Amino acid sequence: MELGISPWPSSLCSSVLDKLKASARKVRKIGEDDPRRIAHSFKVGLALTAVSFFYYATPLYDGFGVSAIWAVMTVVVVMEYTVGATLSKGLNRAVATLIAGVLGVGAHEVAARSGERGEPIVLGLFVFVLGAASTFSRFVPAIKARYDYGVTIFILTFSLVAVSSFRVEELLQLAHQRLSTVAIGVAICLATSFFVFPVWAGEELHKLVASNLEKLASFLEGLEAECFGEKARQQNMEGKPFLQVHKSVLNSKASEDSLLNFAKWEPRHGRFGCHHPWKQYQKLGALNRHCASSMESLVSFITTFREPMSKNTDPDIAEKIRTSCVEMSSGSAKALRELSTAIRAMTVPHSANGHVAASLAASADLRRALSGGVALSEVTDIAAISFLLAEIVGRTEEIAGSVEELARLAMFKPVEPDCGSAVKPVADDEETTTRVAITIDR
Repeated sequence: MELGISPWPSSLCSSVLDKLKASARKVRKIGEDDPRRIAHSFKVGLALTAVSFFYYATPLYDGFGVSAIWAVMTVVVVMEYTVGATLSKGLNRAVATLIAGVLGVGAHEVAARSGERGEPIVLGLFVFVLGAASTFSRFVPAIKARYDYGVTIFILTFSLVAVSSFRVEELLQLAHQRLSTVAIGVAICLATSFFVFPVWAGEELHKLVASNLEKLASFLEGLEAECFGEKARQQNMEGKPFLQVHKSVLNSKASEDSLLNFAKWEPRHGRFGCHHPWKQYQKLGALNRHCASSMESLVSFITTFREPMSKNTDPDIAEKIRTSCVEMSSGSAKALRELSTAIRAMTVPHSANGHVAASLAASADLRRALSGGVALSEVTDIAAISFLLAEIVGRTEEIAGSVEELARLAMFKPVEPDCGSAVKPVADDEETTTRVAITIDR
């Protein structure tokens, strides 16, 4: 009888190696997607190494004692990816520690005059009142948005100082050591964030809004090429890449709000001054999401109706509708891409309004084509798609106005327009409404 060797050890090793290779590929991709993540990891390690010397070096340790570990803890919790986030948490922690320390020492002095029996009662009353009031303040939107972390640190520090003051004799020395080590940790974090491969939240917000405009433009360019082209009726739109590019815009609110909050903390950097209109980016981001929402509705119609135009539709009417849809998609896409380029270069957009006007003119042409005695049964689906596309044109017009306001508030540089690329504006007597009117055969 022959004894065979079980293959499971080799298969197990092979499976483990495959998983390790897959993990290594994922880690490599994370670093390649944004090399600044590697730089940030380096910065955190550098800051921790620098602050640890306050614990390792005997002269420094003698000055701060065991409280030196608070500097290390401060670096761990304060160091963030962007300068604004680090500055926000660092200043919140430092100021909250200072205020809480002063109030804690003051509470101890008041409680100490209440006698041996009254001291714990007074201290407990202080902890209850300030703890409850501070916790309630975290529900205030303005405080929660910018100072939530500071309020948390205030509650923690005040409670520690007030409670420990009942047993600790040298309270002032302890409070001084804690405050000094926290200040040292914050200073090291800020120095590292500012001077070693800085990542600015304001710049990230600026790029994110411009990138979202490019994604909206890519959607419309794909719509023009693959949905309203000559062979569009024979194509299955489901699964097309251009139908997915707008989805990240819909989910960008949390990132924009976070970056906006941190950008307000940052000092002047690059071309972004101290009074840069960051709130205008929030308004522009909201308009981008409204436009992306209209695109999402349009996608559902496009993927549902593969042949939106009835075979009985008049060829001339069909061609007019197709041409108008192409012009609306093309004009809006060019306008959005021009606006994105202008934001990135921080220049005044000079041709976006012309493209928007051309889109609005095409929308008016479409309205006239659909109101010229066309039967509802012939154009029901294309009318719905056209209406949603016309709505996107209106959203594009709002976005263009918001970018112009941003350019005015941020004082973007003017650029001489290219006369060859000018687009003929819409006549004053020409309606540009985006509503679609159709006639129903009875």
